[in-house]
Amino acid sequence: MERATFKSFEESTKEEWQNIMVCLQDTQAMVADRVLEQLRYLEDDHGGFPVNRLEHCLQTATRAEADGRDAEYIVCALIHDIGDNLAPFNHPEIAAGILKPFVSEKNWWMVKNHGIFQGYYFWDYIGLDKNAREQFRGHEYFEYTEEFCAKYDSPAFDSEYKSAPLSHFEPLVRDLFKPRGR
Repeated sequence: MERATFKSFEESTKEEWQNIMVCLQDTQAMVADRVLEQLRYLEDDHGGFPVNRLEHCLQTATRAEADGRDAEYIVCALIHDIGDNLAPFNHPEIAAGILKPFVSEKNWWMVKNHGIFQGYYFWDYIGLDKNAREQFRGHEYFEYTEEFCAKYDSPAFDSEYKSAPLSHFEPLVRDLFKPRGR
């Protein structure tokens, strides 16, 4: 592929942008591999929890799948904590940013806000307001996100739970992030 020659967007041409848009599809074709790679990095980090961060994500996704959730929801469950080792205090926004162009608004909102909803279970132990999620009470996705945390995220720290391996979820990840005509 040819590379653009501009030094500033102001100097760019339509032809250069047409080429860049073709190259963008190549970059998008690598996203699933990069998401899976980032998930693998979570295996080396337990952060003091009973299971490593990858196992937590696998348990969350396995529980959602066992409960009959659709592929999009399962991938959201799988990567909801993908940003934990990059930005622990705002990891939900990282996962939500990755997912936003590919998932429903409902699932995006759930992932983006799961951290504050999960805080209901432990924030009072660390000096925070466990009821901080109440600021969203009445939002159309409140109960949906509350359920995600209660049924899948919160109980996914069981060191005896048999979750599906990451390879099991790879086809779902690849399908969600595959390049599509835009």
